[in-house]
Amino acid sequence: MKKIILGILSITAIVGMMSSCQKIDVAVTSELTPDSYPKTDAQFASAEGPIFVALRNDYSVSYWFMQSCSSDEAVLPTFGSNWLDGNKYAELHRHTWTKDNAWVNSSWSYLANIIGTANQTISVIRTTAQAGATKNTTLAELKTMRALAFFYMMDSYGNVPLDTLTGITTPNPNSTRTQVFNFVESELKAAIPYLKSPSSATYGFPTKYLAYAILAKMYLNAQVYTGTDRSNDCIAACDQIISSGAYSLEPMASYLQQFSPINAPATTREFIFAIPYDAATTSGNMFHARYDLNRNLGIRYSYSGATAGGITDPVMNQSSGSGLVNIKPSGPRMTTSEYYAYFDDPNDVRNKQWLTGQQYWPDGTPIMVSTTNSGYNRFSPGSNPTGAYVYPLVLSPLTSSSVRTGTNSSFDLGDDEVGWNIGYRNIKFLPDYTNTSSRNQNNDVPIFRYSDIILMKAEAILRGGTATLGATALSLVNQIKAVRTTSAALTSITLAGIYSERCKEFAWETWHRNDMIRFGQFENTYGLGKTDADPNHRIFPIPTIALSTNSKLVQNPGYF
Repeated sequence: MKKIILGILSITAIVGMMSSCQKIDVAVTSELTPDSYPKTDAQFASAEGPIFVALRNDYSVSYWFMQSCSSDEAVLPTFGSNWLDGNKYAELHRHTWTKDNAWVNSSWSYLANIIGTANQTISVIRTTAQAGATKNTTLAELKTMRALAFFYMMDSYGNVPLDTLTGITTPNPNSTRTQVFNFVESELKAAIPYLKSPSSATYGFPTKYLAYAILAKMYLNAQVYTGTDRSNDCIAACDQIISSGAYSLEPMASYLQQFSPINAPATTREFIFAIPYDAATTSGNMFHARYDLNRNLGIRYSYSGATAGGITDPVMNQSSGSGLVNIKPSGPRMTTSEYYAYFDDPNDVRNKQWLTGQQYWPDGTPIMVSTTNSGYNRFSPGSNPTGAYVYPLVLSPLTSSSVRTGTNSSFDLGDDEVGWNIGYRNIKFLPDYTNTSSRNQNNDVPIFRYSDIILMKAEAILRGGTATLGATALSLVNQIKAVRTTSAALTSITLAGIYSERCKEFAWETWHRNDMIRFGQFENTYGLGKTDADPNHRIFPIPTIALSTNSKLVQNPGYF
């Protein structure tokens, strides 16, 4: 099924790219008529394909960086002049971004493209398709995808324009966050009766339970968005998913497998909605390993076809040796000590998503790296800088003291082996050992998982909602614990405990910024000099790219 979906997306990729960049003053001409297209289920699926191309396009890059690197979950420092990139990573980490920040602009463009693609496709389907159940379902799916994008826009940028038509010549002003919230809520409620229930045929497509999941997430955050508590509505939306019996929690033995390069409908019982990725396509890249895998671990994890050639347990970085091929990942992204502190249960399977401490080959032999004295530590090379130096690969935690004397700035770890080996790395989305030709990955990426529904309901109960279906906040959290750790069940639960569990469960899944804001943690001090505590920064500025094309937009408070 994944290959069928990706085939449809590949065919429609060019159409999708064209749909978001049309000239609004040029009449659209087409040979498509209500009598000719679309009629069959395959034609309807092909017609809505561009919306899924648009979603996949930049989710794992721009959107991921915006959500995760603005929190204490992830940080991408510089290494000498490497990864300076106009300070776009430092600004995200320290909350010093402006309307000109590259990620602020590219993430807006990404979400606006999804909305624009949806608007045009909805218009085409409404105009050309014959009335019937398939047309109703297709329109409901498109509106659900558009609602997801509007939700992301509202969550990230606050007051955004509600553009729902195609071909308009007059731009819309900002709508308030409450207005966007109400629009998304009404669109999803109207779509639910026409959306399908989940099956193997709906993998990668929106179902009625995706709509309920978006509603649950909005209701859980309603106090942040609108100033009104909607905990009971969150619980009701979660109960729709729970009562369906369509999903279950992955057991401990297969928890990490659901994020692997070979994940598929048969191995993702928790996935309510996921983005299917294929390393062979170019319309959207998923290459977490490029950023997350330490650069000396290419061979260890078969990165992009890296191979040890004909030798056993090679010393990394050797220039020769029986066909040694060490294709290096970039390896700059890591977590902070503040976030990693939540992984405090030694019996928890979720610890295995992290690369920490000394690194080993699969047979248990320590990984050794060959360099020079100055290559290892350029700031303290000793009396023989060019002398050979071989050391065991050990990853050290990122702390406030990780920046060393002699580096360029307080965001610079140093361009040497010591610097590059700082930081615990996340490989939840396991480096793709199946793709030997590029750094792209086949790992499908979940947007909503069943465990999120369980934890959202538990949190909503603790925030004052009424417990339902015989469950308590404690029993719900212990459902998760039962399949994640061999440690004893919890005897009590608080909001702080929910936050800790969410940190463990959803690392690298783009929800941590959202969680930090809701739990009042976003103004904390952490990482490499993040001290900003301005509550205006809970939303990003309206970016330059939007202001330059829409004079009716008003900048968010606290920005210029």
